[in-house]
Amino acid sequence: MRRLLLFAATGIAGFLVDAGTLALLLWVTPLGPLTARLIAIALAMLFTFWVNRTFTFGRSARGLVAEGARYGGVGLSASVLNYALYSALVIAFPTFPPVLAVAVASLCAMGWSFLGYSRFVFGPAPPSK
Repeated sequence: MRRLLLFAATGIAGFLVDAGTLALLLWVTPLGPLTARLIAIALAMLFTFWVNRTFTFGRSARGLVAEGARYGGVGLSASVLNYALYSALVIAFPTFPPVLAVAVASLCAMGWSFLGYSRFVFGPAPPSK
């Protein structure tokens, strides 16, 4: 239960990095909401990797490079799901606020992320042979 609560807190912080970066990029650059979101997702993923590795799950026995690659794989799949939902909302409903679309898409991808990170990335490494 502790991990789930820390993961949720990390997710909230990651959402703030994601949505804040998106809002800032939309305000100060000519980037559109789809391009700006790609940058926002990348920054949020780097931030949440550090927080999840440091506080939520701890380091695994795999080492930083292997852990980072696995985190990137799960994060990429969750980001594709997140981005697809976000894109569907902002394209289908042009007046839908982009930051609200981030919230909806992020909540939908959260369950997938927790399972992937807790089991595949930071879970126990297979015994060596």
